[in-house]
Amino acid sequence: MEQVIGVLKTIHPKRSLLLSVIVTLFTIGFFWYLSVSHTPGENWGFKALFPTLFVLTIALISRAPFESLLTGVIAGLIMIDSSNVVSPLSDTLSSVMGNETIVWIVLVCGLMGGLIVLLERSGCLGSFSDWLKNCIKSRRQSLLTTFFIGLVVFIDDYLNCLAVSSSVKKVTDHYNVSREKLAYIIDSTAAPMCILVPVSTWAVFFSGLLEENNLAPEGGGLSTYISAIPFMVYGWVALLLVFLVALGVVGNFGPMKKAEARAQAGQPIPDDYNGDSMEAAPSIGRKQTSSFVGMLNFIVPMLILIAATVYYEIDLLRGVMVTLAITVAMYYVQGLLTLEEQFKGIFEGFKVMLYPLSTVVAGFMLKSINDQLGMTQYLVEVVSPMMTVELMPALVFLVMAAVVFGTASSWGSFIIAIPIVVPIALSIDANMALVIGALLSASSFGSHACFFSDSTVLAAQGAGCSPMSHALTQLPYTAIGAVISFGIFVILGYNM
Repeated sequence: MEQVIGVLKTIHPKRSLLLSVIVTLFTIGFFWYLSVSHTPGENWGFKALFPTLFVLTIALISRAPFESLLTGVIAGLIMIDSSNVVSPLSDTLSSVMGNETIVWIVLVCGLMGGLIVLLERSGCLGSFSDWLKNCIKSRRQSLLTTFFIGLVVFIDDYLNCLAVSSSVKKVTDHYNVSREKLAYIIDSTAAPMCILVPVSTWAVFFSGLLEENNLAPEGGGLSTYISAIPFMVYGWVALLLVFLVALGVVGNFGPMKKAEARAQAGQPIPDDYNGDSMEAAPSIGRKQTSSFVGMLNFIVPMLILIAATVYYEIDLLRGVMVTLAITVAMYYVQGLLTLEEQFKGIFEGFKVMLYPLSTVVAGFMLKSINDQLGMTQYLVEVVSPMMTVELMPALVFLVMAAVVFGTASSWGSFIIAIPIVVPIALSIDANMALVIGALLSASSFGSHACFFSDSTVLAAQGAGCSPMSHALTQLPYTAIGAVISFGIFVILGYNM
């Protein structure tokens, strides 16, 4: 693939434009043919995979996740109805933007971005980073510190991706750690850690889903979820693997090796990163504070954020709203920033998060198209005949991992999949805790590995690298974790 990208870069601009036009026309023609040759009312079958495969191909070549997703959405709409694309595109966008989950994600990520800008501009983030520098004496310690902070911030993967990276980025830069490796460590302690802790947004969502689908009695969803935690194999494997990477036992290979070589030469930030991040905002604190007070001004908001989120039943939106209110008051009373400077900073944080959020929105649009094409149902139905009681956990992990990897919908896909998977599991008397563990493992893997998932995009944004640089450098490690997890599920299936 790297050779292909290299060849494309050497093409003359006019020829490149001509090639782009030809590829675009061919693509439109191909999906138009699929549409006109389809019999209304029939299932799409394996053709339902084409928009997602198209997105993955374009993303690998262009390294532009949002543009690739948007292209895949349009291709899928052409498949569904070649005579009318504009209205369905508008309706899909309106439907997604009106989705409660999307509204929650936009508000949470935007406000988190605003909080990080306040921490940066007040100088408090710098004080905490300087304190970490004094405590950390080696490159390995900087990586292990990032790993352990990620373990502590287990409430939500969004909080993990944005808060951890902002606190350690200057330290890892000091020791010439590539931003890609930083993003990998952060991402690996996000979703994989969140599924293993019953006090997290993931646990709240999936325990409710278990009750809705009669996999747990009313009020017993969380206890059922907890019983499946030992079998959430991918979460355990991913955490062990990233710990070994941070420790230096597992070395660098593939794209990560090149990224680390570049960082060791003095360039932690990748070439394809545009630098549009919270770190670009300079400290404009009007009053100088001691390093100790500055450190407290960083730590206290982080503790309030975690405590408030837990208090409001693991609702990160309410947690960040409370934290912002208290932080604004703290900084104003101390004379660090005026109210006008703080509110401008919050809006600037929203602005910085717009591109990552647009990618998440486009991912939800692709999921909507895939739901109409029946992609998830098709994959489950293809594998269902092979689902024996021994192989079911491994096959459930394999199929749903592929679905979430291709659609970036780590939660939404399971609303469709669970009503299909559960009856099969019950009919063959499969171990339900093991099946639930396989489902959550698949969700964690998809969120971790997908090129355009919310976790991947936010980890890249927080660390300061492009989503595709992060996704491609961590892909070999996530693939190793998936293969090991699949093997463990096979062993567990035959022994339980």
